[in-house]
Amino acid sequence: MFVVRGGAIVWSYTHPGRGEISDAVWLPNGNVLFAHQFAITEVTAGKKVVWNYDAPPGTEIHTVQPMGAHSAIFIQNGDPAKVIVMDKDRHAITHEFQLPVKNPASVHGQFRRGRLTAAGTYLVAHMDLGKVVEYDLNGKVLRSVEAPGVWSATPLPDGNILAVGSSRRYVREINRKGETVWEFTAADAPGYRLSNLQTAIRLPNGNTIINDWFNEWSGQVNPSDAPAQALEVTPDKRIVWALRSWAPPVDLGPSTNIQILDQTDGKE
Repeated sequence: MFVVRGGAIVWSYTHPGRGEISDAVWLPNGNVLFAHQFAITEVTAGKKVVWNYDAPPGTEIHTVQPMGAHSAIFIQNGDPAKVIVMDKDRHAITHEFQLPVKNPASVHGQFRRGRLTAAGTYLVAHMDLGKVVEYDLNGKVLRSVEAPGVWSATPLPDGNILAVGSSRRYVREINRKGETVWEFTAADAPGYRLSNLQTAIRLPNGNTIINDWFNEWSGQVNPSDAPAQALEVTPDKRIVWALRSWAPPVDLGPSTNIQILDQTDGKE
C-alpha cells in the first residue's frame, strides 16, 4: 500500500502475511484498515498493528469499512457467507446476517466489495451472482440490479450506483429504476491498455477515477506496453489523465483500490 503526494511515495506498507489486499481505508486518526483475504488488520502510520481479525478456516475477507469510531463492517466469504459488524475494542460480533451465493463451495469468487450508504444500508457487489443488492442491516433486500461480473458497487449521493465489472471492463452508473444512465468501457479508451477494471470513484466535479488491476501472477509487465493503473474520465468520456507508474522511484504495482485523500475542487 502506498500514499502518494506530489508524484512521490510518502508512505508505504507491506504486510508480512499471506493473501491479497482487496480493500484499504485511511482512517481519520491516520491508521489504515485493510482486508487481505485471510484477515482484517489495522495499522498505525508508524506501521504498528493495533487490531487484527483472522478469517475463520474456509472463509475469506476481501472488503472492510469503518462503522463509527470503534466498529468495522465486512463481508466474510464462506458457507454461509455473512455481513458482519464487529466491535474492535471488545473484538466481538455485534450484528450479522447471511448473504446468498451462487456456489457456496467456491468461496474465493463470492464477493469483493461492500459499502455503507448514507442511509445506513449496505450495498453489496455479488460477484458470483452478477448483481448489486442493497440490504438493510437486518438482511432485507431493498433493491437489486443486474451487473454481470461486478467487482465493486459504490453508492452515489443521488442514490445511483457506480458499478464496475472486472473482466468485462465496464463502469456503469445505474439509477434507482435499474437503468444504466452512464457507461464507460475499455473500448472508450482505445489508446490505453486496460485489463481488469475493479473500482471507481465519482469526484465532486463529475469526473470518474477508475482503477485497473493487472494480474502479475499471469505474466510480467512489459515496460514498453505497460497497462494503466488508473484513469480519470469526464462525463463525456474524455480522458483527463492516466497513471502508469511501474518503475522506481515510484513503482506502484498492480492497482486494486484507490482512495483520494486530499481534494481541492475535485483535484487530487
